[in-house]
Amino acid sequence: QAFLWVTSTLNMAVFRDHLVLEDLVEEMRKQSPALSFGPLQRDGQIAVQGSFPALRVLREFLLLKAKSLSEEDKREGKSHQRPRRKLQEHRGAAETRNSSRDAQREKQVLVLDTGIYHYMKCFHPKAFQGNDVVISGVTDGDITTVCIESAGSKAGAAQGLRARKVIENYSVELQKILRKERICFKEHSKAEKQRYRQLRERLKARYPRVLIIPYDTHLDVVGTSADVFGFTEEVKR
Repeated sequence: QAFLWVTSTLNMAVFRDHLVLEDLVEEMRKQSPALSFGPLQRDGQIAVQGSFPALRVLREFLLLKAKSLSEEDKREGKSHQRPRRKLQEHRGAAETRNSSRDAQREKQVLVLDTGIYHYMKCFHPKAFQGNDVVISGVTDGDITTVCIESAGSKAGAAQGLRARKVIENYSVELQKILRKERICFKEHSKAEKQRYRQLRERLKARYPRVLIIPYDTHLDVVGTSADVFGFTEEVKR
């Protein structure tokens, strides 16, 4: 499995006065099933990952959507402004209490392949360390959403952008050289999983730059093409 994709962060806030953003995101998912969507952030940003052609199709879809809404505004006139989304009008008390605190935080969101995310965490941990920033990851299958939070000041925003740039640069470079191979268990017994665990320990010294991610039904092997090929061949033997 090669890592061939790009990641884009879309600002959906421009549609907020016209559409329910959650409904629009659901429409985008149906329009572009080949793309992976991160969670919709409170500020309207959402990270999208996939091939460049698929992202270009999504871009054209959103441009047409924006154009049609603009034409409707011109026809209806400014006095007939569309109602804002109900979710905004009926925010809960807890959200209101936290709004001032959240306003003081700057948030950056990235979507990474889970294999690359774990490889970076293992072999390049400094990529997830920065001054005055909190970096966390939420994994959902093959996609991990990375959230970078920093102080809302100008200096804090600069730190957040710097941390994001570091992670992006590592991700781009690793996508060029890494490969992921999946080894499925023939049996799901504890004995077989134990045999694979012992085999991994024996091969670790020979392939120190290979990352093994264990799951209940399979192993994901992440590393350079040469290392992954050598590792998987020895496992098969």
